[in-house]
Amino acid sequence: MKKHTNKTWTKTQLLSDVVTNKNIVVKGNHSYYSDYWDDGFEQSVVRYLLGDELTRDAPTRWEVDKLYIGDYVCIAAEVVILMGGNHNHRVDWFSLYPFMEHIEESYIGKGDTHIGDGCWIGMRAMIMPGVTIGEGAVIAANSVVTKNVEPYTIVGGNPAKHIRYRFSREVIDKLMEFDIYSWPEDKFDSLKPYLCSSDLKALEKAIKHYEHE
Repeated sequence: MKKHTNKTWTKTQLLSDVVTNKNIVVKGNHSYYSDYWDDGFEQSVVRYLLGDELTRDAPTRWEVDKLYIGDYVCIAAEVVILMGGNHNHRVDWFSLYPFMEHIEESYIGKGDTHIGDGCWIGMRAMIMPGVTIGEGAVIAANSVVTKNVEPYTIVGGNPAKHIRYRFSREVIDKLMEFDIYSWPEDKFDSLKPYLCSSDLKALEKAIKHYEHE
């Protein structure tokens, strides 16, 4: 069994510090991965994405899908984000085998994958290709996400299904309207105490006060 030295469950890696694949687009500097049990985000979490260490200089035969990750995203240990580099198994063909002489014909991309700002992806969850996870969503541990997830929703299971909304529709609409994760750093820092709360009126009041100072 491979041993990982100097690793504890308290340590994380900031994605902005470790991502080198040009097909992974990370917004901001706060999203992190808890990499205690493996070799880190780009090596262990992101699977089948061209542009990694072994393929970044190789010519591509089709348009490569991209992974977009928002700011303030929390990714727990052993999550898998499955990308489209291996979509050469055609279920509408008699043979599923990816014969190299027909490899270009066999590829069917699923599109880009988007993980919105402020999401929390639980341990060992799997995100399937081409999925969009909305702002502030929670993916329960061991879930398999096969469809888009609405903002501020909790989903879980295999396949992942809606469990509940984190807040009422009125509150969610307001949070989306605030566009919190596009605020400049000083505004975000000033209003952080109100973001660490569920008091919408207090947050609204604080935003108005900040904007009229």
